[in-house]
Amino acid sequence: MVGKSEHTPKARALGAEIRKCRLEAGLTQQELAAQIGVSHVSVSRYESGTRSPKPEDVAQILATLGVNGEKYAELVDMSRSAEQLNWLVEIGPTGIRRELTTLIELEKTATTITDVATGVIPGLLQSGDYARAVMSEAPGSDLEARVAMRVGRRDVLMSSDPPVFVAFIAEAALREPIGGCAILADQLRLVRKMSELPNVVVQVLPAQSQQWHPAHAGSFILFEFAKTESIVHVEHLASGAFLYSKKEVAAHAAAVTRLRELAMTPDRSADCIAEIIEGLEGGRP
Repeated sequence: MVGKSEHTPKARALGAEIRKCRLEAGLTQQELAAQIGVSHVSVSRYESGTRSPKPEDVAQILATLGVNGEKYAELVDMSRSAEQLNWLVEIGPTGIRRELTTLIELEKTATTITDVATGVIPGLLQSGDYARAVMSEAPGSDLEARVAMRVGRRDVLMSSDPPVFVAFIAEAALREPIGGCAILADQLRLVRKMSELPNVVVQVLPAQSQQWHPAHAGSFILFEFAKTESIVHVEHLASGAFLYSKKEVAAHAAAVTRLRELAMTPDRSADCIAEIIEGLEGGRP
């Protein structure tokens, strides 16, 4: 009754969706297991992404939980390729939800999150106003919900067992006044405040570099876990990708090592951000 996947991004996302459906149905893992005829350990493994149930088993689980229609079809379809190492998520109403569900699951279970941000402030550090400006192209009916979700995700950094969060932020991203100078100044104050947490490290990648470095290839997030392999998330204009193959992950881990050598120290980064804030308050670019 068990597929072959082990903590692949898609298996984790499927597991998170099954857990959400179970909780909405008001059942414990033990109660669901009894109703579908498996051990509660199997249900736990499904929900953690340690193993993925086969399509027919997902169908049984969802039917037991009273899930039907489009959601039913989506999750059964996800289970058919849950063991694939790399997962491309096309952006659309369904794709955005799947990508967000997966990101939240990775953020909750990672021991270390390294965010290389070249265009905008990392999502886990964004203020509500800045996030609203970044997501201004979203449909009006979705915008506020998406802003609230993004701001709420920051709570993981202040939980009882938070991950270590390392942000490498391009200096250009700190200076571009998305939403206006006042919103950027408030956003940078939040970055400085968050950097004071013992588990948060912010390092600035200086502008005007005279040599190419990995951040020039674009933004990405590296998720590391205590007992499972790392996962990389890369966001594109019309899609997002979760990378799990050893070759892809190793390349991004090496990029993080290189950027650590090139970035400003955390103290110098804090001073740089303070200088930019001072300039914004004084009306200087």
